[in-house]
Formats: sequence, structure tokens, C-alpha cells
Amino acid sequence: MDTQRTRTITWQDPMETATAAMDGRSGLDLMRSLIAGEIPAPPIAHSLGFTLSEVDEGRAVFVLDPAEFHYNPIGSVHGGVFATLLDSACGCAVHTTLPAGTAYTSLDLSVKFLGAMRADTGLVTCTGTVKHRGRRTALAEAEIRDGRGKLLATATSSCLLFDL
Repeated sequence: MDTQRTRTITWQDPMETATAAMDGRSGLDLMRSLIAGEIPAPPIAHSLGFTLSEVDEGRAVFVLDPAEFHYNPIGSVHGGVFATLLDSACGCAVHTTLPAGTAYTSLDLSVKFLGAMRADTGLVTCTGTVKHRGRRTALAEAEIRDGRGKLLATATSSCLLFDL
């Protein structure tokens, strides 16, 4: 019995996105350009198969259709996939509040796993929102919900803000 699966991933040069982040656009404009396909999504989005679907000032929404390639050894989506999605939502929500010439990096991420995610879960949504943005740091929260609204995970993240 052959149970082997294959998956091929393609992506564009990540420096295209990094360069766009430094070309005088605000963070919100950069995130909108990603959604519009004017600049390429980062390779991690292609690797894990998630998409930035909505942004507004202080808010970012990602969607993911869980699949077998996300699984850990016990047959559910690996916690690292949850964490990557939550970190992305928090960070991009913070990025939407930044003026041109300012960037961020995550200082920490605290995740609470509340429910399992599997290939048959269906599309999940991860929403990040900014709770506080100061001159040098920002605090964001994110949550992952399934299509029925069930809460699967939450996270808080602190981000360091800096000039490019």
C-alpha cells in the first residue's frame, strides 16, 4: 500500500517584499499591496498555505485551510502552524499602524491552544488586533476560529518598533 504524498511549493524572491516595505509606503499600504498581489507574499505563507485576506488599521486577518502536511505525529495540526499563524496576525496588525520608514519585530508570543485543528476542520480564520501602540513597542492579540466560530487558539504578542 503506497501512502506517500508529494507537495511542491513555489515562491518569489522575498527581497521584493522587503524592498517594498522600505519604499516609502505606510504599513497599511504595504499590507493592502500584499492582498492585491502587487507585491509577493512572504515564503512562509506559501510554505504553510495561509493567505492574508483582510486588513484595516490595527487589524489583520489570515485564512488557512488545514491539510495533512500541517500534521504533527499524533494526527492533528502542529502547534508551530498555530503559532506561525498567530504571530503573523499579530505582527501584521501592528504593521498596519506604522508610518513609512518604521518596522517591527516580535519580542514575544504567548499562545493558548484551546482546540484541535485537522484537515477536516475546514477553513480557519486568524484575526489579529492591536491593543496598544506606543513609540517603541506595541501589544497585539490574535485568535484562530473555525468556520463555525469555535475558538481554537489565542495569543498575545509584544513587538519592538524601530526605524528602517
